[in-house]
Amino acid sequence: MVKQGREITSADIQLIQQLLADNPSWGRTRLSKELCKLWQWYKPNGQMKDMACRSLLVKLEQTGYIVLPVPQLKRRKVHHDHSIPLVSHLTEEMDCGLKTLMPIQITIATRHSDDNALFSCLLSHYHYLGYSRTVGENIKYLIQDCAGRPLACVLFGSAAWKTTPRDTFIGWDRQTREKNLEYITNNMRFLILPWIKVPHLASHILSRVSKRICLDWMEKYSHPIYLLETFVDRSRFRGTCYKAANWRMVGETKGRTRNDRNNTIHVSVKNVYVYPLRKDFRCRLQHDNT
Repeated sequence: MVKQGREITSADIQLIQQLLADNPSWGRTRLSKELCKLWQWYKPNGQMKDMACRSLLVKLEQTGYIVLPVPQLKRRKVHHDHSIPLVSHLTEEMDCGLKTLMPIQITIATRHSDDNALFSCLLSHYHYLGYSRTVGENIKYLIQDCAGRPLACVLFGSAAWKTTPRDTFIGWDRQTREKNLEYITNNMRFLILPWIKVPHLASHILSRVSKRICLDWMEKYSHPIYLLETFVDRSRFRGTCYKAANWRMVGETKGRTRNDRNNTIHVSVKNVYVYPLRKDFRCRLQHDNT
């Protein structure tokens, strides 16, 4: 076949597949530049035909010959809430095994506490969506290692008002959803601090939190939680830690926001993940719990 003015053979496709298999950390840019070098694919002025090569790779993926890495999008500028004060914290890189950090401490960041100030500071400054404040029922978990060094922040808040994949998975109609929505909580933010390089830490945190959140919610709000949900922006993430922690992907969003009444606002499509906290979660969520 001919793509981007270049003849592509079966040997070329095997080369690309091998490069992808041998170098899972490479992004699309690195892959295209390495191919340009191997193919001696340059412009008359000596520059690599990098953009042409990237277009070629996309076309090969569209025709099913290869599977490319998720695009590495530029970090978008987030307008942080400057009313959140900066709290002193360590930023020393931690590149180690999970056992080195044990026992990991998971603390609820309560209002007006030092933990809450640190939690708000970390989310505001390091999460790509930023952070200002939460509305409605919520629980904030600050995660630290055995020496008290911050590792991560996890925020749970109000569940999405409606999302077809989740509602279908539960078996909800509109009336039942409206009556029982409070028994679901949404993992609104999950931040592993950028200097923390610890394999399996994220899935370990999710597993630990899932075992305690129902009791924590009962203690704070006097009602249980039967299902956790989250939305993973698939243009940025693969959802690997949720899969490793046994969350289930039940579908995807339609690329709209809750304020898009006229179907004109387009946002990134997100994969919908859920995690049942009880075996009888459907029964609990489909009946009157009052």
